Amino acid sequence: MCDAAFSRREYLKMMAASTAVPALMQTRLRAQTAAASSDDARMAWWRDARFGMFIHWGLYAVAAGSWKGTPTPKAGEWIMNDLKIPIADYETLVGRFNPVDYEPRAWARLARSAGMKYVVITSKHHDGFALWDSRVSDYDVMATPYTRDLLKPLAEACRAEGLHFCTYHSIMDWHHPDYLPRRAWDTRPESSANFDRYVTYLKTQLKEIVDGCDPAVLWFDGEWENTWTHERGADLYDYVRGLKPDILINNRVDKGRRGMEGLNREGTFKGDFGTPEQQIPANGLPGVDWESCMTMNDTWGFKTEDHNWKSAATLIRNVIDTASKGGNFLLNVGPTAAGRIPDASIERLEAIGQWMAVNGDAIHGSTASPIGAVPWGRATRKGATTYLHVFDWPADGRLQVPLTSRVSRATLLADPARTIRIQPADTGVTLQIDGPAPDMVASVIRLTI
Repeated sequence: MCDAAFSRREYLKMMAASTAVPALMQTRLRAQTAAASSDDARMAWWRDARFGMFIHWGLYAVAAGSWKGTPTPKAGEWIMNDLKIPIADYETLVGRFNPVDYEPRAWARLARSAGMKYVVITSKHHDGFALWDSRVSDYDVMATPYTRDLLKPLAEACRAEGLHFCTYHSIMDWHHPDYLPRRAWDTRPESSANFDRYVTYLKTQLKEIVDGCDPAVLWFDGEWENTWTHERGADLYDYVRGLKPDILINNRVDKGRRGMEGLNREGTFKGDFGTPEQQIPANGLPGVDWESCMTMNDTWGFKTEDHNWKSAATLIRNVIDTASKGGNFLLNVGPTAAGRIPDASIERLEAIGQWMAVNGDAIHGSTASPIGAVPWGRATRKGATTYLHVFDWPADGRLQVPLTSRVSRATLLADPARTIRIQPADTGVTLQIDGPAPDMVASVIRLTI
């Protein structure tokens, strides 16, 4: 029962077929098996994707990390909270948000060429500003000089490029008069707020997004405040699934997230996948769906002075590391207020795309490593094929692989004609590969088992 390859669905099916289990329990187990199979069908595309683009975009891109000469010490999209900007003052950004350089098809093409399979954009962040024409709010893109929906064109562009379109939506809302608790710097009286009324507003906006853009995932955030309860989270999960039965919803809809690790606490919490933030779990989490979201620099929203960019090599290895542990990697870009993805982000995505063009088969549709931790890199698997991602190329050309299954063929994805000799060893196999590494970041060897 400890074998990570033995899924909950398979276990339920075995138990449901057992004559040793009472009839009533068998009926319940069969129902659970059917539900698990349905969940597998919903999750199939997402599990196959392994790599997606996160987009944090909103009014905070106008501020770009500073307010009246004072920089925010944290992430750009939190500037309203971090610098305690009054609502009326923050609202002045609406008149300055005019993304005339926005080209949704170019964004979608950039994601596709990087090897990404889905895009998640902030429909509404914590500041409450909506990127679409909301019928229940004037605090949206229609109040800006741009006066056009930003979500639907990206949804159409993603589908044209073969990508799944998804949206991030904040439960927390610093702007709405009925959201509670108030921030310490918000002078509006709490007595005038009605949180139930806010939840109705939240659901109405979500229905607008589902009806108008048909997202494949609703990615929630801002669930940690005490006004948001498990009961409200479970209700919202069921509500959204009622709007679109096959939609995927992350675990931040409910109260089951275990801090920034993002993985589930014990309990019957709602959510289809865990959400580690700015980290990749050391050992993954066998049997659980999860997705690590990460910035390219230190900030989610655009911040002019944040130049602490991760290298393309680091990001490529993060993609590999996540896939080798059975997870997805959601990599962020923070467009400017004008609607341009920063050049530094584009350069890194293009480098990732060049690597993925050669080695993407070792990522898309893969499952976790079958050989555990190895000193020279990582591994992924697809059925009877194991992919070795070699970070540290052996100086003597001898790669020790702790794989007990018989290997019938070994091929370099970047150089299929190069000969690789397979030699049995006491603890697996040894691959003898003459010549230098074809890729200094990660050279991939396909093993046919």
